[in-house]
Amino acid sequence: MDSRSVEEPSCSVHREKLRLFCLEDKQPVCLVCRDSQKHVNHTFRPISETVSSYKEELKTTLKSLRMKITQGVKMREEFEKTVQHIKSQADHTERQIKQQFEKLHQFLRDEEEATITALREEEEQKKQMMKVKLEKINSLISALSHSIKDSEEMMKASDICFLKKFPVSMERVQISQPDPQMSSGALIDMPRYLGNLPFRVWKKMQDIIQNTPVILDPNTANPRLVLSDDLTSVKDSLLNSQPLPDNPERFDYYSCVLGSEGFNSGTYCWDVEVKESQYWSIGVTTASNQRKGRDFFNTDVWSVWYGLCEPSGFPVEQDLECVRVNLDCDRGTVSFSDPVTNTHLHTFTTTFTDTVLPFFCSIYHLRILPYSYGTVIVRKRYTCSSESVGVQ
Repeated sequence: MDSRSVEEPSCSVHREKLRLFCLEDKQPVCLVCRDSQKHVNHTFRPISETVSSYKEELKTTLKSLRMKITQGVKMREEFEKTVQHIKSQADHTERQIKQQFEKLHQFLRDEEEATITALREEEEQKKQMMKVKLEKINSLISALSHSIKDSEEMMKASDICFLKKFPVSMERVQISQPDPQMSSGALIDMPRYLGNLPFRVWKKMQDIIQNTPVILDPNTANPRLVLSDDLTSVKDSLLNSQPLPDNPERFDYYSCVLGSEGFNSGTYCWDVEVKESQYWSIGVTTASNQRKGRDFFNTDVWSVWYGLCEPSGFPVEQDLECVRVNLDCDRGTVSFSDPVTNTHLHTFTTTFTDTVLPFFCSIYHLRILPYSYGTVIVRKRYTCSSESVGVQ
């Protein structure tokens, strides 16, 4: 097939070559079209000039698209990592759930065994008591049977023999014998085992259960931080960062982690053990505060700190074992104290217009102290004491 030059399209109206480009209609036109009524007051450019300009524009757009593809590939990798992390989180959480429920199941099994053991001990004790009583009554029946038999034999004897033995026999059969009776308390004390059984087991369970006022949110933790399985303590791995998704909630510069529950009304209190950390910052921040980069401590942070250079917090100079945080959302106060010595450290007064979250920043180790579940009724409003957390 002979190679031929491709004919350029011509104007469909005037059959003239297309030499110009109408900027208003965005269409190639011929010289006759330019002068027609349809294109009055329109602006025209030579086709070669327009093509060059549009190609540059398209190149710029394509460059932007290629950048978006590069970003999309990176984001796809992040999404794939996130999917794996979600699976890892779910598997780890499932293991923890099973471990916690196994502890509860074991407690219930132990309680069941102890209750049944007590029941069997009482059964054996009362069966033994009835055995003793049975032996006594059998002896009594046997003795009475012999007396009756002897008396009947005596009555068959001659009159003289009967009269001679009568006083002794009569005295023997008239000896007072108590009538057999069932003693009280002989039966199993069923209410002891069945009465309010679930409630009594639940009350015992309270002695082994602890409630922590603040639970940490691992999805906010800086990758350097390692949280305990029960999400109540945190330590800094210092040099080693974990391969975690860079989700919007996560701190990427400061070694911080937030509490899982936000507060916008009521009063709350929690104690944080800081004795194993040389550098720490503890307080509350707004849920909307920036977590990426270095701007976190610039606004909406109310905290005390030790060993760190924090722009907005209150510095603590003394070594402490524990820090108590008292938050009153309605009055707009955040108060810090040393619960060991009952010493006030600092109080911030403000107006909370946003939900606030507990935050913890540390190198080394921090732990939120629990209190015994059995000492309080769990409600929304808490107050702390040096021994435990009570209810307001």
